[in-house]
Amino acid sequence: MDREAIQQRFGIVGQSAAIRNVIDRARMVARTDITVLLQGESGVGKELIAHAIHGMSPRRHGPFVIVNCGAIPEGLIESELFGAEKGAYTGAVERRKGYFEEADGGTIFLDEIGEMPLAAQVRLLRVLETGEFTRVGSSRPIKTDVRIIAATNKDLAKAVRAGQFREDLYYRISTVIIEIPPLRERREDIIPLFEYFLHRAAQRYSTPLRRLDESARQLLLRYHWPGNVRELRNVAEQVAVLLPRTTITAEDLRPLLRGVSAGRSLMPVSRASEHGGDPRERELIYRLLLELRLDMHEIKALLHRLVSGQVRRPEQLPAPSEEPAFRPSPSWTEAEDVDFVEDVPFEEELDFEPVETPDRWEPEPENRAEASTDRSEQKTAEQSSTSGLLNGERLPTLAEAERMLIVEALKRYGGNRRQAARALGISERTLYRKLKEIDEAL
Repeated sequence: MDREAIQQRFGIVGQSAAIRNVIDRARMVARTDITVLLQGESGVGKELIAHAIHGMSPRRHGPFVIVNCGAIPEGLIESELFGAEKGAYTGAVERRKGYFEEADGGTIFLDEIGEMPLAAQVRLLRVLETGEFTRVGSSRPIKTDVRIIAATNKDLAKAVRAGQFREDLYYRISTVIIEIPPLRERREDIIPLFEYFLHRAAQRYSTPLRRLDESARQLLLRYHWPGNVRELRNVAEQVAVLLPRTTITAEDLRPLLRGVSAGRSLMPVSRASEHGGDPRERELIYRLLLELRLDMHEIKALLHRLVSGQVRRPEQLPAPSEEPAFRPSPSWTEAEDVDFVEDVPFEEELDFEPVETPDRWEPEPENRAEASTDRSEQKTAEQSSTSGLLNGERLPTLAEAERMLIVEALKRYGGNRRQAARALGISERTLYRKLKEIDEAL
């Protein structure tokens, strides 16, 4: 069976090199009884690949039993997997078969195997080694002929080092590892998958078939898809049921994407490092890098407008009810930010929680009279320097231009930080940080 026939038979959509490699590896291991470990984030389609491996194997006419190891309580998992004799525990009123008996002659798919308790891992290892197990409450061994496919969204090697997963079991189930990449790493599959789910949902719910315009396509391609194919299918079904128009635009899709509002927001990056790094550390680094880039754009735009005479003098700043005088430079485009960090879907203004500070800014009081006198003298010198800068006596430095605009804007609005930030065209958080720098410098 060639790759195209496999995809059509099992509903595997995509033409990316990554998904082709997954299909080729699945086809090679399917004809054997070798144990396979499927690794990938939640929602990438591990169960679908397990179905394909079973369906291409000599066991395809036998049962295919799915077990979610994370959904079974720790006290019941052994009896669920291996069965129990009557009276083995409270409530065991009759003998019952376990999943391994039910899967005899077929395939058992152990999903989320990283959640399996250590005690059950010991019994599972024995099944893998000898093909035998015993029911809970019995000492009589039972033979089983089962092919095992396991799946996890965890780094099992890291779990082994942490003592949360048995090392011997890890090496036994990972004879062949098939890594299923997340959707954001195979973006060429996003549109075909979305249209496939959209068509299937339209047939299921008897709704008109929707069409994506170019803006909607670009939005889907730029989105981070933290829920992978499962989230993509969810959005497609919402489009088929909730949206009345047949042509879907980006504005129609935005409310359906988690973390993307009608305004400006940024989808947080939460992908674990390939070398086992903490996802929260990566997210923090991305946020800090993007915030730094935005600040540099703001400063560059301020200096450019100051030198070219486009910035209004303090007495020309708008009243609180007027529109802000400053806007970021038109040269700052989304395309520049996309080139900066490719993994980030929406390189727009970061949606940080504002720091709780008073609405009005006042310099921090000094404890000593000498410090107060020095500060007063320094302020007088700065005012003289600022006056010279405004009169065009010399070209200001970047720090001087920034400080001049911030101080004069605050004076214009009586220390109201929110209104000053709006007039300068920067975020309130950025203004707060720069005020702290000015206070420390003073």
